[in-house]
Amino acid sequence: VNAVAGATATLLAAAREQGTRLYVAASSEIFGDAGESPQREDSPMRPGSPYGVAKLAALGLVRTMRERHGVHASAGILYNHESPRRPPHFLPRKVTRGAAAIATGRQETLELGDLSAERDWCHAQDVARAAWLMLQQDEPGDYVVASGVARTVGELVEAAFSAAGIASDGRIVVNPAFVRPAEATQPLGDPSLAAARLGWRAEIGFEAMIAEMVEADLAALRA
Repeated sequence: VNAVAGATATLLAAAREQGTRLYVAASSEIFGDAGESPQREDSPMRPGSPYGVAKLAALGLVRTMRERHGVHASAGILYNHESPRRPPHFLPRKVTRGAAAIATGRQETLELGDLSAERDWCHAQDVARAAWLMLQQDEPGDYVVASGVARTVGELVEAAFSAAGIASDGRIVVNPAFVRPAEATQPLGDPSLAAARLGWRAEIGFEAMIAEMVEADLAALRA
């Protein structure tokens, strides 16, 4: 909590002193059990993790410095975003790397948790573009940055295996140890405000994003 909120406070103070514009990456985890889906900028914020609490504190600092001290600070409330740079211990990279490893004969199966779990995924490149657009605005603000489409882990698996040119049948093992309790509120973002004010939308499709990650994993394994 100290690292996230404390660092944000330091950056906001510097932005105020220098008169510069600042973008802060918040997280969809601030919503937690919001009680409504999709979530918007004004949805209830009831984080269920220390990380979510820290990001909510950072968002609160952004809003306070903007409203009371005139700092040009904007926050992106980011949902899951992926690219070939995603570390392998995150689920999407675990899936794409597993598909690539199976396609190249390096492993036989891939162990996962709940295949019906849903997430809102978009490409990190689209998220970076949203951040840039926020900094170009005359007036700062906070924006949900998301695809607005919920995808299951099963859909992620099928997209990855299809990109690798193999079938997933018999290759996926559901390990109960990896199954997390279902969220009380479906994590799904509503990017309508970003579309209306920034002219932003997610441009890189889900399948194309996963295929890019698989290609990167295949190239790394073959090298």
